[in-house]
Amino acid sequence: MRKPLVAGNWKMNLNHLEAIAHVQRLAFSLKDADFDALDVCVFPPFTDIRSVQTLVDADKLRITYGGQDCAKMDSGAFTGQTSSTFLAKLGAQWVIIGHSERRQFNNESNDDVSKKLVSALRNKLTPILCVGEDLTERNNRTHIRFTLNQLGQSLGNISKSDVSQIVIAYEPVWAIGTGEIATPEDAEEMMSALRNWLGETYGDSAASKVRLLYGGSVKSGTAPGLMAMPNVDGLLVGGASIDPDEFVAICRYRLALVGPRK
Repeated sequence: MRKPLVAGNWKMNLNHLEAIAHVQRLAFSLKDADFDALDVCVFPPFTDIRSVQTLVDADKLRITYGGQDCAKMDSGAFTGQTSSTFLAKLGAQWVIIGHSERRQFNNESNDDVSKKLVSALRNKLTPILCVGEDLTERNNRTHIRFTLNQLGQSLGNISKSDVSQIVIAYEPVWAIGTGEIATPEDAEEMMSALRNWLGETYGDSAASKVRLLYGGSVKSGTAPGLMAMPNVDGLLVGGASIDPDEFVAICRYRLALVGPRK
């Protein structure tokens, strides 16, 4: 059984003082029953991580945290970049790699993403690898082929023994920050294709261990339907993750869920 995962990507929001207050509210609202049912992680801006670490360690919180990106290299003359080794030293357990905004605004290629995955795994971080199509691919009905090709190139340097350590997030680009959302059936279609590809490429045993997340304008009202799908193992939440009440409601999707995941 793959334990569900709800990940909150704060993007470039909340300074370090706001981050402390935000995590405190999450910790107060989420109960042991919630953490027993799923993993909860947050992705603050890099400048907030030390503050979040201090709070999590001091209060022994069950919330985990990670970085929104990492460099391909461990160190060197790379102004403005953040090494996965630095994230690991700050107690981070996760790192988002290949987010569509990084691909779009920073021109990250699948090769860049592949090298970042290797760096993250080398430093014992769990990568959340993001893949997904834009509106043109969706309208042309080439979205599955496009996304599988993106996945294959991004995993180009990943071994069979390592692939099960990676979380894959399907984020249709047309549904990010637009208020549009893929239907649960749309999400399941892609998740099923991703898992089948993983099985054909790495074997069914490895494929069955990989958690697949859906990301794209996730809200508390849409979370239960998405999580009812058999191959949707969690959610990558963007804008809604900086609203603590909404994020907690998303984490409690199971209370409104009818089906085997409840």
